[in-house]
Amino acid sequence: MDMRHRINEALKAAMKAKDMERLSTLRLISAAIKDRDIALRGEGRDDGVNDAEVLQILGKMVKQRQESAHAYEEGGRLELAEKELREIKVIEDFLPRQLNDEEVAGAIEEAIAEAGAESIRDMGKVMGLLKAKYAGRMDFGKVGPMVRDRLG
Repeated sequence: MDMRHRINEALKAAMKAKDMERLSTLRLISAAIKDRDIALRGEGRDDGVNDAEVLQILGKMVKQRQESAHAYEEGGRLELAEKELREIKVIEDFLPRQLNDEEVAGAIEEAIAEAGAESIRDMGKVMGLLKAKYAGRMDFGKVGPMVRDRLG
């Protein structure tokens, strides 16, 4: 079942269960996907977003909410921070399991070997391979410096 279908099914289930908080987050996810569809149509791509792009959208939404929750905590607005964290849990239901540190290190070594990377100039190739294989399964903001350290 593709991601869009899974999200729509979850949306229907939340409506039936009258789970307003989950429903609200699922509507935000659906709206973000539709916005991206519209943007792609403007670029001449009529097929809409694929599963990999949905994973990117979801990953971006999680990151935004993490930043918001952190800002709310610093500002003493704990109820808003908790709301953001609950939204993250709903979004993460649709993301694949995140790789642990050992798995990330192994994936980096594998990508470096596959790309034949020898120096920092090859970092783009390595990151491209990782993003293609592990979209939504690792935090590329953390992986970038790890690859840089390994190649540097």
